[in-house]
Amino acid sequence: MGKKKTRPRRSFTPEFKAEIVELCRRGDRSVGQIAKDIDLTEPAVRGWVKQAEVDADERDGLTSSEREELAALRRENRRLLEDVDILKRAFFAKEIR
Repeated sequence: MGKKKTRPRRSFTPEFKAEIVELCRRGDRSVGQIAKDIDLTEPAVRGWVKQAEVDADERDGLTSSEREELAALRRENRRLLEDVDILKRAFFAKEIR
C-alpha cells in the first residue's frame, strides 16, 4: 500500500480566503464541494469560515488580531526567558571562578 504524497504547505492571501468564505456563506454549494473544486482541504476551508465568524463576532474565540498579538507575546516571552537563562549562566560561571 502506497502512502499519499504530502503536498508542500501553501499560503493564501487574506483576500483569497475572504472570497472562499463568501462562497461558503452563499450556500450554493457545500464547503466540501467548494474545497474540492478549488483544490483545498475541507478542514482548511472550514477553519477559514470559523475564523471569519469569530472576526465578525458571530462566534466565540480569538479574533485574528488577538491571535497575532498572542503569537507576538509568546515569541517575546520565549526570547526573554532565553535572555534570563543566559544571564543566569553568566552569573553562576562568574561565581565559580
